[in-house]
Amino acid sequence: MDGGELTIDVTEAAGLGEPAHVAATVVVPDAVNDPGERPVVVFARAGVGFARGYYSQQLPGQATSQAAWHADRGWIVVAVDHLGTGGSSRHDLAALTYPRLAASGAAADRDILGRLAEGTLAPGLPPIADPVRLGLGQSMGGCLTVVQQAHHRSFDGIAVLGYSAVRTHPPVPPGEDPVVIPWTVRDTLAAPSGSGGPPVVLNRPEVAAGKRPGEVPPGLKWLNWQFYGDEVDPSSFEDTGRWTTDSYPGIIGTLLTPGVIASEAAAVQGPVLVAVGERDVVPDLKDEVRAYRSTSDIDLFVCPRMAHMHNFAPTAPLLWQRVHRWGEWVRDLALASGPSGYLTGRQIPG
Repeated sequence: MDGGELTIDVTEAAGLGEPAHVAATVVVPDAVNDPGERPVVVFARAGVGFARGYYSQQLPGQATSQAAWHADRGWIVVAVDHLGTGGSSRHDLAALTYPRLAASGAAADRDILGRLAEGTLAPGLPPIADPVRLGLGQSMGGCLTVVQQAHHRSFDGIAVLGYSAVRTHPPVPPGEDPVVIPWTVRDTLAAPSGSGGPPVVLNRPEVAAGKRPGEVPPGLKWLNWQFYGDEVDPSSFEDTGRWTTDSYPGIIGTLLTPGVIASEAAAVQGPVLVAVGERDVVPDLKDEVRAYRSTSDIDLFVCPRMAHMHNFAPTAPLLWQRVHRWGEWVRDLALASGPSGYLTGRQIPG
């Protein structure tokens, strides 16, 4: 099922004035559906501090990886590192803006789809010219999946896991003071490092008066409670480098600003699944419905016994099952709709 590792040139799309590449891991099923029946290919992207191994590697406590789980059920899974993370090329992190990250992601996905159409993506895979394409992202990966879909219409449907298009905000343990996150204007971080003034913080008085992350409770304890829940012991993890990254784009400074991708979310077409753990960063899941104003189909799901880092939870396979059933429904919708491509407004090959 291992389809191999890819390095994809995205220099032109990234527009950074220097070479740029994206790293991806392909996991393929032992057998795919008849290419005429439009098999599913899903492009999966991870959150801050995590790399493509979050999907492609067997994580502690799990019997398999999420990618292998879907591949066992017939999907082609491509786990992709954002520019500036994991095995992708490193750059001035402040220059990795939302549009550049989305453009480079879309270019990488197109390259992979081209190889799939030619039959050169992985040994044993037949040419598949028109698969059903799903975008899946957790946390920052969910945010950038929304942005990519809005700007490039890359997918027939998107699954946004653990990210709010309205307001993303970290929870704290019961009895602790609420965290006050600086709300930073998105465009103030777009300039290369060392140029321009300091970021514009919209809620500066509230930040000055409130508790900051890492103070109460202690930072690691607070993060572990939010990220992993009560049933996972991250101190027992070994070889975390298989799924983590020591670098991430500068957009993390604005990810938690309310409405930071509101315009992109409102422009998303095609079905949307928003799924969270019961301890997550989406304060009001039902509020997500109003964010995706251009879609006629949105599903919501709260997975029990799950914190923000979903794939470490004991119930992770339950979330994978929910994603898979939703993706198969998107495929059914695409088949019923015929080759018009209306779901994403794309041009059908041939």
